[in-house]
Amino acid sequence: MRYVPIQSVREGSVLMKTIYGLHGEVLLRAGIELSNNYINKLKGIGLNGVYIHDDISKDIEVKSLINESLKNQAVKDMKDSFVFAEKGSYSKAESIKAFNRISETVSSFIDEISKNDNLIINMIDLKVFDDYTFYHSVNVALLAIVLGMSLNLSKKNIHDLGIAAIMHDIGKVFIPIEILNKDGKLEQNEWNIIKKHSRNGYTYLRDKYPIPYKCYEGVLHHHERWDGTGYPLELKANQISLFGRIIAIADVYDALISDRPYRKGFAPYEALEYILAGGDSMFDMNLVEQFTKKIQPYPVGSIVTLSNGFTAIVVENFEGRGTRPVVRVFKDENKEIEPFILDLWDKSTRSITVTGIIEDY
Repeated sequence: MRYVPIQSVREGSVLMKTIYGLHGEVLLRAGIELSNNYINKLKGIGLNGVYIHDDISKDIEVKSLINESLKNQAVKDMKDSFVFAEKGSYSKAESIKAFNRISETVSSFIDEISKNDNLIINMIDLKVFDDYTFYHSVNVALLAIVLGMSLNLSKKNIHDLGIAAIMHDIGKVFIPIEILNKDGKLEQNEWNIIKKHSRNGYTYLRDKYPIPYKCYEGVLHHHERWDGTGYPLELKANQISLFGRIIAIADVYDALISDRPYRKGFAPYEALEYILAGGDSMFDMNLVEQFTKKIQPYPVGSIVTLSNGFTAIVVENFEGRGTRPVVRVFKDENKEIEPFILDLWDKSTRSITVTGIIEDY
């Protein structure tokens, strides 16, 4: 299977991963042939892409980091949490109930992720525009948990990190929707309002949720920057909490790769380049180095171009060699050829590099 952006999906493509609605309901099952009607409906709900079957990718398996039904339930729980916060009607009992639900979700994430022998992120995530904030919250938690595991944090610390990460944007419920969803450039006064969301989230969670202080602190610090140019406190370097430094990287990476109504998402390799370039200025370089080991710039199933004129599909990735995947070449210049495997880590192929991803294939 391979991922295809929704604008590039062709009629007759066979769906390989079931599409779920926000409440866990099945919208389209894996195995169905996509008609133009189905494709238009998927575009209508703002889905950014699908996984399909074709001859190029017929024996390739793309593994999810966590179970799709678990992820969709988590997205729904986040939506409920944001709605409660917006209403401002949480009682103490409701707050404890909501915390317990989120805590259980994070524990489930950790259990699922721990089952992965080769802990690298190989998927391009499927998101819906209208529910971006909730998908984003869940994805930031997953990315933060993976990074926390790579740092060998204790299970308790990873759990607390996951809670802080999944709640990092809760303060956005106090920002006017017309500012949050504005397509054009923000005015200075609008930007000043946006910048209040991390402090608002910190205050709200501190008042409503019975969670450790380092969770509140992670929410407060997730827009601080290593060089002191962040907000709201303009902290520098290790003045920023570890949770804040981790969530900052996960937050920016997921935001970059996400399609938004006003721009197309970056390819994973472009987003990783941005994160790398921000080491020691925006982000803690030690954390950046760990993060880039876990995120694959060319996910399995990606169609890539090579420096020698070949076109290939990525079939396998390994930690620590993200830019040197195993690929199956199927095209030379402009003609189809008998497919063959190239391991770009092999000494004989070191002169060959990946030069880009082809999305519309």
